Amino acid sequence: MVWVALGLLGADVCVAQTRGFALDRFEPAERGSDWFSAESLDLKGDGRFAVGGTFDYAHEPLVAYDENDDVAQRLVARQLFLHLGATYILAERVRFGLELPLLLNSAGDDVNTGRAQFSAPDGAALGDIRLGADVRLLGEYGEVFTLAAGAWVYLPNGSTDAFAGDGSTRIVPRLAAAGKVGLFEYAVKTGANWRTVKQNFANEPFGTEWQFGGAAGVRILDDKLLLGPEFWGSTVLSDSGAFDREGTPLELVLGGHFRQEDWVFGLGAGPGLTRGLGSPKYRVLLSIDFAPQAKAPPPPPPTPMDADDDGIVDEQDACPHEAGVATDDPTTNGCPPPPPDTDEDGIEDSKDACPEVAGVAHDDPKRHGCPPDRDEDGIIDEQDACPDEAGVANDDPTKHGCPVPPDSDGDGIIDEQDACPDVPGPARSPASKNGCPLAKVTATKVEILERIEFDTGKATIRPESDEVLQAVYQILQAHPEITKVSVEGHTDNVGANWLNRKLSGQRAQAVVEWLTDQGIEPERLTSKGFGPDRPIDSNSTEEGRQNNRRVEFQIVERTAKPAAEDHSDETGEPGSAE
Repeated sequence: MVWVALGLLGADVCVAQTRGFALDRFEPAERGSDWFSAESLDLKGDGRFAVGGTFDYAHEPLVAYDENDDVAQRLVARQLFLHLGATYILAERVRFGLELPLLLNSAGDDVNTGRAQFSAPDGAALGDIRLGADVRLLGEYGEVFTLAAGAWVYLPNGSTDAFAGDGSTRIVPRLAAAGKVGLFEYAVKTGANWRTVKQNFANEPFGTEWQFGGAAGVRILDDKLLLGPEFWGSTVLSDSGAFDREGTPLELVLGGHFRQEDWVFGLGAGPGLTRGLGSPKYRVLLSIDFAPQAKAPPPPPPTPMDADDDGIVDEQDACPHEAGVATDDPTTNGCPPPPPDTDEDGIEDSKDACPEVAGVAHDDPKRHGCPPDRDEDGIIDEQDACPDEAGVANDDPTKHGCPVPPDSDGDGIIDEQDACPDVPGPARSPASKNGCPLAKVTATKVEILERIEFDTGKATIRPESDEVLQAVYQILQAHPEITKVSVEGHTDNVGANWLNRKLSGQRAQAVVEWLTDQGIEPERLTSKGFGPDRPIDSNSTEEGRQNNRRVEFQIVERTAKPAAEDHSDETGEPGSAE
């Protein structure tokens, strides 16, 4: 594995520069690009925008080697950046960009060569803000070749002590090209990073650089997924440093970008290829962009057709193949004058079984032209609240003509919509829990069917959990034979085990305190936190981890034989805590 090399150790080193500089070699593309660093040059649209961020982790981007070429000290052991950015496109051709790098975390070793002291960065800092502008010169996005020119300006606001900024303005004029041939896509870029900071660092050339990079890949899954490698690098142009090992950092990343409608998600990782300043042992990238695609212009409206040449276009002509006359009735407009229709229901009197009363067409000649009664219950559809279900008369207009639905448990929710038709319960979502109680007693536990919610990372019960806790309270009040209940808290395996056990115990105790405050005898309740020790599902998925974060009420003692298990809600989920 190749690492960044600094000539900090050894008898012949003479270091006069101890200030930091913008070490991070990853320059994110403008938001909306199909790549991490390369530009896909999608400059379509007018007033179109994109926003997003990229997490950028670099491992050992600045280390010192001894005379045996082994790593001796790590001046910068790691850097974790969050690059936030936005772009705005004008007139299908011009793009403006803003990028704000936030150094979230960094660490390293203090290095003392005997001639200079290098203080390692520690903690978070702000990087140099980047302002950008590009103009499309040739081609369009999605064609074989697109060319654009532009420039970036870096403001000197970043922290030099944290190796997050140069402390002076940088200007990067650049050219970029991109294209697509079938499933294959590519992008290349080049530019000059003009740096006003020109002092050498650790006896290595430092200053203005030539930058370059490229990407290539294939687009699959109905054009949603782009997979392929990217590389980028630079070389110092001053002090005979061109293509010098320490002055030429190169990196390679293999990654993919997945588009789901207006959202683009990217994930990539790869090694540094040289020991250039800032080239890490490896780098990991994760990006999320909101980048609405340019909308295609609507097609021109079709020429109206008039097949029967009666002066009424087919779209408005009820009889497009028969010349007719205009009427105010859309059902007869453009049709020949109709035969007599006394009730004006569109069915001529000679065929209308109810010529004096407006009705509808029917296959039965005896009902053709009569008011509709689809369910044939003797109540016409106009008055029938349930026209597709045969029913009975009712003084209530909302139930007139409707069947009487069964409601076995009398909770006001008909059996057809009641997930627990034999046990009364409130109306709620989803349908699998509608009409079911919030809690029930089984042979071994008081089972809750809704989550007990806590503030994130705390043992504070959220107000929305009062209803399910009230249901547990009512069960304990109604079942005095349950003399001992263990309130048990559980978590997933994210985070330290000792912290999870502590938090789950605190949450279980908070539930006990809630119940005792309502009047449950303290001697009937105990609490314990098990942390991640007793999972009921896999911790490899978000759904499984959510199932593992829960609170359970285990029955420890009861003085009477338990009643038959209540299976009124077989689809209910165990209560849980986040």
